[in-house]
Amino acid sequence: MHLKRLELVGFKSFAEKTILEFPAGVTAIVGPNGSGKSNIIDSIRWLLGEREAKNVRGLKAEDLIFAGTNSRPRLSLGQVTLVFNNANQFFPVDYNEVAVRRRVSRDGTSDYFLNEAQVRLKDIIDFFAKARLGTKGFSIINQGDSDVFVRSTPQERRVMLEEMLGLRQYQLKKHDAMNKLKSTRINLDKALALLEEMMPHLRMLRRQTSRWEKQESLEKELRELEDKYFIHKYQAIISEGKDVKPELESINNAISQKTKELKELQERVRGVEKETPAESENFEKAREQRRELDESKSKLQKEFGRLEAQLEFYSEKNESMIDPEKMIDFLDSSRSSIEQLLDEEDMYEIKSFLTEYVQEIDALMNSKGSLEDDEKIEVIEKAKKRIDNEIEALDEKIKQLSESEHKQASHYQSFNKTLRAAFEEFEAKKDEISRLEGQKNKITIEQERMIMHREELEKELRQAGRTLEEFKEKQLSEQTDISSTERVIYKLRSELASIGEVDQAVVQEATETEERFTFMKGQSEDLEKALHDLEELINELDYKIHSEFQRAMKKINDEFESHFKMMFGGGTAKMTVQKSSTKVNVTEDGEIITQSEEGDQKHAYDHGGIEIDIAIPQKRVKGLDMLSGGEKSLVSIAALFALISVSPPPFLVLDEVDAALDEQNTRRFASLVKDYGKKTQFVIVTHNRATMEAAEILYGVTMEEDGVSKVLSMKLDG
Repeated sequence: MHLKRLELVGFKSFAEKTILEFPAGVTAIVGPNGSGKSNIIDSIRWLLGEREAKNVRGLKAEDLIFAGTNSRPRLSLGQVTLVFNNANQFFPVDYNEVAVRRRVSRDGTSDYFLNEAQVRLKDIIDFFAKARLGTKGFSIINQGDSDVFVRSTPQERRVMLEEMLGLRQYQLKKHDAMNKLKSTRINLDKALALLEEMMPHLRMLRRQTSRWEKQESLEKELRELEDKYFIHKYQAIISEGKDVKPELESINNAISQKTKELKELQERVRGVEKETPAESENFEKAREQRRELDESKSKLQKEFGRLEAQLEFYSEKNESMIDPEKMIDFLDSSRSSIEQLLDEEDMYEIKSFLTEYVQEIDALMNSKGSLEDDEKIEVIEKAKKRIDNEIEALDEKIKQLSESEHKQASHYQSFNKTLRAAFEEFEAKKDEISRLEGQKNKITIEQERMIMHREELEKELRQAGRTLEEFKEKQLSEQTDISSTERVIYKLRSELASIGEVDQAVVQEATETEERFTFMKGQSEDLEKALHDLEELINELDYKIHSEFQRAMKKINDEFESHFKMMFGGGTAKMTVQKSSTKVNVTEDGEIITQSEEGDQKHAYDHGGIEIDIAIPQKRVKGLDMLSGGEKSLVSIAALFALISVSPPPFLVLDEVDAALDEQNTRRFASLVKDYGKKTQFVIVTHNRATMEAAEILYGVTMEEDGVSKVLSMKLDG
């Protein structure tokens, strides 16, 4: 990985877009004083995450934006972009080229972009820390800071070394963990204090809601039993309804059919009954006529017998009491009258005539005549014969009436039989309909009983605060003893009634307080776990920083002494880690915080500062402050190259670090730059020819126009 390109737009004196291409080796930037060379170095430091304007030679963020000239307006934005060749995936991203851009506006707002994706400043600092780059180490040495390593405090030196060794990323993680630990502890203390404050009130609420808890338990048990009870009753009602409904429908259909048949039969009976009066009247009249004729016949027979007796008497006595002529005339007259009456079939007239006839005969019989006995006998014989003939005629008429009566009786009997059968069928239909109506009434009563049961169930449900809808889709999972269940329900309801009403406001407050207490307790447990995890993480990071730093120090000291001897022509040099009772932590900005300021002795690791012990040939030095400026620069340069030997950074940016060196030491410096340029990229601002000669590309910075820097490039051979 190496720095491939730098793009400047509106940054300080670079009003126009300026691009500097860098080779993998050494690039030298030259130009007169005030031309803007150091602005290039400032731009790189600023992009790497510098927060303080003073460290890039400004008072405020607005000073980093092109301020304008007489001929050019000031710009509203300043922007710097660094493009890196990441073919070897040195940066942990899946891109062969990585572009980092920072933009600042005149209101002081900065925006950061990583491959065009906007990120935070913290993301930029973390990104470069993993690459052993930053603003606190040796990655960038500003103008006038060539002796910075010597001038810094032991703790600042340690920060420089840690950044060059790639340990700053762990310091940043530790710093984040420490901040989280601090806030976690504060939050835990608040949570524990709140729990302690809540506990007495919660105990009081728990005592007050113990009745409610018992009520809740009983209500839950009651509800479960009520479910079984009501489901059982509802299913029983539904079962009853299912049994009678088809039967009732069948009976209603049968009643409708039988009623229809009864109406048809009733019409038939009415038709038969219309014929009944005439047939019955004729039959009764014939019977009455026959009866009267029978009576008349009987009377004639009796009279005939009496005449026979008189005939016998007169025969014996030879007396004649009757006038034969009158008898003959009377009999002839009677015969005609009887025939006429028989033709008319008037029983009443016949009866009247026969009565008169008998009386007339009696009169004749009682009268005294002048006829002789023989003549009387002859007359009586004739009368007898005629009466006998009349009787025979009457018998014939009676016979005819009897036959007619028999026919009419047979017809009437057949008619009665038909009518009786119709009536019997009619009555049977009525009886069947009555039977069906009885069945219907019985089922209707069952339905009414089922409705009554349903209404009773709904009433029970209302009293229990339930609704029928709750149980329509439910089924019993097991057999239930409904009597036993009902007894337990009554018992539970009685117990609930004895508990009485519970103040729901207290219950609500208790519930909310309990929930809050549970939540806070869970929060405190989570915070305690987080606290433990953070402590573990900090310990791990402390150990990693400490162990890797200690391992690197031996190598650094070996290289430091070697490079010191090269720069000074001999002598000794050594870095030692202070044994300090004061423990420190370092912020992401590199700020050193002592233990008393941090307030956490448990997690502050013993990261002692770096002391420098040197011995210069032919010179007794009691302290670094006694060194000249050039000597301080040489010691710092020796330390720089010692670090590069142990942990080479991707690139180094040096601004006139050779300014205080004499020619001989400048050549030594240039030689080291050229040698180490094979594995580390250098961007150097210099005025020394020897340093320029070590470069592959030379950029010249000029200011042809007041306040506006221009860049020219030159590639150097070999």
